Amino acid sequence: MTLRAATLSGSATDRVSAALKRAGEVEPKIHAFTQVFEERALACTSQPQSEGAGSRALAGIPIAIKDNLCLSWGKTTCASNILRNYESPYTATAVQKLIDAGAVIIGKTNLDEFAMGSSTEHSCFGPTFNPWDISRVPGGSSGGSAAAVAAGIVPLALGSDTGGSVRQPASHCGIVGVKPTYGRISRYGLVAYASSLDQIGTLTRTVEDAALALSVICGHDPLDTTSSQEPMPDLLASLDTPVDSLRLAVPRQARSDANHPEVARVFEETIATYKKLGATIVDVELPLLDHGIAAYYIVAPAEASSNLARFDGIRYGHRAKLAPGEDLFDLYCKTRSEGFGPEVQRRIMLGTHVLSSGYYDAYYNTALKVRRKIKQDFDRVFADCHAVLMPASPSPAFKVGEKTSDPLAMYLEDVYTVTINLAGLPAMSIPAGFASVEGKQLPVGVQIVSPAFDEARMLRIAQQFERATDWHARKPLI
Repeated sequence: MTLRAATLSGSATDRVSAALKRAGEVEPKIHAFTQVFEERALACTSQPQSEGAGSRALAGIPIAIKDNLCLSWGKTTCASNILRNYESPYTATAVQKLIDAGAVIIGKTNLDEFAMGSSTEHSCFGPTFNPWDISRVPGGSSGGSAAAVAAGIVPLALGSDTGGSVRQPASHCGIVGVKPTYGRISRYGLVAYASSLDQIGTLTRTVEDAALALSVICGHDPLDTTSSQEPMPDLLASLDTPVDSLRLAVPRQARSDANHPEVARVFEETIATYKKLGATIVDVELPLLDHGIAAYYIVAPAEASSNLARFDGIRYGHRAKLAPGEDLFDLYCKTRSEGFGPEVQRRIMLGTHVLSSGYYDAYYNTALKVRRKIKQDFDRVFADCHAVLMPASPSPAFKVGEKTSDPLAMYLEDVYTVTINLAGLPAMSIPAGFASVEGKQLPVGVQIVSPAFDEARMLRIAQQFERATDWHARKPLI
């Protein structure tokens, strides 16, 4: 169900009850949630609304939020044993804006631990499964949010995107995932992974729903020093107006032989559709696109090693028990070994290594130089084109367990998304077709990338494609 349809369907109690019922039906199969707030959600719908509440954009709409966004009730776990029982004293700004708009949070969704992963398998609560084929992953790290929307539990869920964690699961689950410009949405209350890359994003069934949700949660926040003061346009006002003389850049690297054949086919069909809509396709070079993974897996782990140093078992979170004679060093070592999973430990160690004496200049500083050149490459393309078009992921959803033993193969799933975070640009994944894999029809998304703070035109470009196709309207049979 879309947000627009939800607002027209019965009372708030009916809508929330239907969402909770749907969750009860499919949650045992897909495991999208870490917590469901059934009693609280129903209680919210029975409370009298304040004056003027009827005009609130999301009044009575059931939603879900990723479990690395702070809430002043329930737990904020980041799907990690180190925070399994942590209760936040405050609510994230973006989440509070949704609440103020009338939305009802029915639960928190599963993720890769501390948002470090591309499959939602690295969770202390176990993996989430793709509603289109429960033997496959939903993508990550916002896989729980994507699965909850794709399965029809909620029309809107929040995720976070550090290197593709909204767009890649949106592609694998056949929904719309938007990562706005860095700074568009306050990060206050988002548990940090890599602070210069993290951004909250939306997962919805349609482009219009994404525009509505972004209209609610975007904007300056004095509680976040990286929050932009760039004026926020009306994203809905011109959404249905096609972009005149649309010019879409297609990087040569986006047609890599490494792409799954079905992804390549869907991508070419998407290009053909845009051509029929009157767009001019411009072949371009993004020379450093293939180097994005290397740069990202230096910058992101380096920031993670710093951000996650606060989880030491002293102030909050899991604290290991010491044996007689053990000291503070043993407490740190045992707490972090018990609390962090293998993937998080791997990234902390990698980040600590690249920041260490003798390696800082060779690795970290070099990665920052590459990051700057990546941004310059995109700026050069945008001087002649409205947006860049490329796959959201090089493959459809893969089998659960298929890539957990090969970290490099898992990291390469984000080859088309990490450069966008490094450049701080807005991007979104839209449903573009289906791949036939082993007798299954699996969703495939295509990614639209726009200049910084140009979300309005990016959404219009996506809307043109959505209105000309029906991929977004197809739903899993789960």
